[in-house]
Order: sequence, then structure tokens, then C-alpha cells
Amino acid sequence: MVQGSISRSRDKTLNTRVAIIGAGPAGCICAYYLIQAGFDVNLFDKGKFLRTLLPTGGGRCNLAHAEYDFKALAKNYPRGEKFLYSVFSKFGTQDTLDLFEKIGIKTYTQDDNRIFPTSNSSEEVRSKILKSIEKSTFITETVTSIEQITNGFKIKTNKSTYAFDLVVVAIGGHSKFELLKQLNLNIIEPTQALVGLTTEENFANISGVSIKNVQAKGFKNLNNDDILFTHKGITGPLIYKISSLKARENFPYKLSLKLIPDFDLQKELNNNSQKEIKNLLGQYIPKSFATRVLEDLKIIAETPCHKINGENRNKIMEKLQNFEITITGKVPDGEVVTCGGLDLKEVHPKTLESQKLKGLYFCGEVLDIDGFCGGFNLQNCWSTGYIVAESIINK
Repeated sequence: MVQGSISRSRDKTLNTRVAIIGAGPAGCICAYYLIQAGFDVNLFDKGKFLRTLLPTGGGRCNLAHAEYDFKALAKNYPRGEKFLYSVFSKFGTQDTLDLFEKIGIKTYTQDDNRIFPTSNSSEEVRSKILKSIEKSTFITETVTSIEQITNGFKIKTNKSTYAFDLVVVAIGGHSKFELLKQLNLNIIEPTQALVGLTTEENFANISGVSIKNVQAKGFKNLNNDDILFTHKGITGPLIYKISSLKARENFPYKLSLKLIPDFDLQKELNNNSQKEIKNLLGQYIPKSFATRVLEDLKIIAETPCHKINGENRNKIMEKLQNFEITITGKVPDGEVVTCGGLDLKEVHPKTLESQKLKGLYFCGEVLDIDGFCGGFNLQNCWSTGYIVAESIINK
């Protein structure tokens, strides 16, 4: 098992002081492995430790995704896919489950392959992770600067100054990155990803309507998924993926969605000649959405099927199989994660150590890595946190 490969005699590590800036998922898992190896670990955070874990998975904590092939797992990251090959080959999904089993967190896998704790409680996960790293020194202060000095680093906070041998930066993706800009490290400017999208079209009259198993046209390797119309535009699992893939796309841009699978509409019209067209279409899509489509096409929703001529039949099928939406922006403050962060060229891919400043490491969402919904962003944190710990232990 991967975790068992980390070992080092304690007399070599007891006097090595490591600062971890950011007590989120990545920082805490890094701390766990360093403590196991005997390092003097100091965790800095300006607020409640591991607080960012609490809202994940709707409070249930979607820990990981049941994809056990590291290359297939990496495909779920619009930024960082190939960079993660090495990371996930050393610490993947099974290693994550083994880790949580070890600290007393049992898990289960949903039909959609999302993995959750059996307690369905982010609070329980947070509590057990913090219990596993209780030998850390927890410092609730805001780090304001990192400076490389002879044989280590000087860290200044809003309250004090400290000296450490090694520093791990795990400040997440919502930081302003001032700490890293001071060190002349290249930052890819963050922007929203996994976010609802605003549209030119007004969907207020069908707000709350969802359609399942929708295909987005023009995307490679993007599986069908659900969409949800809102008073601001459109959201849902498929839209989150699209917003991530097009995170840096200029607005406006158009999306073409295939809302229904191929079927013989003429045959259905013939077999249901007395049925109103809105009710026939309501067998395939929500009736309120069918009514909206017919209104857009200027077809009376109550028209009997036998009165739908060939021209209108083709218009209906074209609309449902090439439903065009004009995307005008992102829903403000609606992001689940951001894309952007520390340029991956700034770190060694196998160790996550800075290319410029030896002894400085990075893990988690501070890196320019982001994944889709479904446990992928937490997996990035667990895996990169482990890699940094392994790198320090084997240094």
C-alpha cells in the first residue's frame, strides 16, 4: 500500500520544523503524514481549521470518486490532467479510502460513483481528521509574508514572526495569492469554475425545471448529464462541467444542447393523433418546458397531434435536438471552485517543490488544478497533500 512506503527514522525528523500555511484538506492530510514520520508540524490558518470541508457534498462530504485508473481519474481535471498522472499514480482513490479507513471513517459509493462517509457528515470527517493531527501545533494567525533565509524560512503573521526549516503552502483557490506574488512566483489569475451561467434568453417562466441526460454538442469526452433552468440562466451538473471547460472563454458564446434522444416524432404523432402536442412532448421532457418550446416556435401548445404538419414537426425536432442558448456570463459569487492559481511550471511535478525556492512546497487548490464536481477537487487535495509529505520525508 502506498502509505506504507513513507518511513524515516524519528531522530532525523524531530528537529525539522515544518510550517503548513492553510489548514484545509490538503494542508491537514500533508500534516497527517508528516506527523506520522515524526516531524514538528505547525499549521497556520486565519480561521476555523478545516472549515472549507464542511459545505462539501452538500454537507455530506463527497470524499472521492470511484475511479481507480489514474489516467481515467485525471481526465476529470480541465486544468492539470497530465500533471496529475504522476501524482495519482502514487496516491489514487484506493489510497484515499485506505487512509480514511485508518483514521476511522468508513465510506460507501453511490450509484453515480461518488464516495461519501457512511455518516453522511462533513463535520464527522472534519473532527476525525483534526483528531488524527492533534500532535500538530495549531496557530490561528494570518500569515502575511514568507521569506527565504539561511537554512530555512522566516514567516511573519499579523501577530508574530517565526522560523522554519521547510514551508508548505496550502492556502486554497480563493486566496488573493499575495503571499506568492511577494516571492515573484507566476500566478494564473483565478476565475470562477463549476458555476451557474447567465443567459441572454429569459428562463424565468421555467425556473426550477430540470432535464435529465442532456448532451452538450461540440465537447470531447463530456458525458451526458442534467441541466436546471433558473431565473438567472442555467445550472446543473452538465452546466458546471461546461463552465469549467470554458472558464476562460470570452462572452457571449453559444451552447447547443441535445435535450432528447433520437426518436421518430412522426410515428408518435400518428399513434397519438388526438393528443395535444404539449402532452405528447411531455412524455420526453417536462411539460412546462415543452410548452415553452412550442411558444418559442409559435405553435399552439394545445394543437392536436394530427394537425402538426411536416414543417412544424421538423421545427420541434430541430429545437429539441439543437437547443441553442447564448451564454452571457457567470452567476456572481456562485462558484464551487476556481480555476487558476500557482502556475504548474513553478513546481517540480514529482515533488511539488518550488523550482525557484528549495524547501518551499505547494499542495491542493493553490495550484492551477481544478476538477469537475463529484469528489475530484478533494481528491486533488488528498493526493497532492500526500505527495508533498512524501517529498519532505524522503528529502
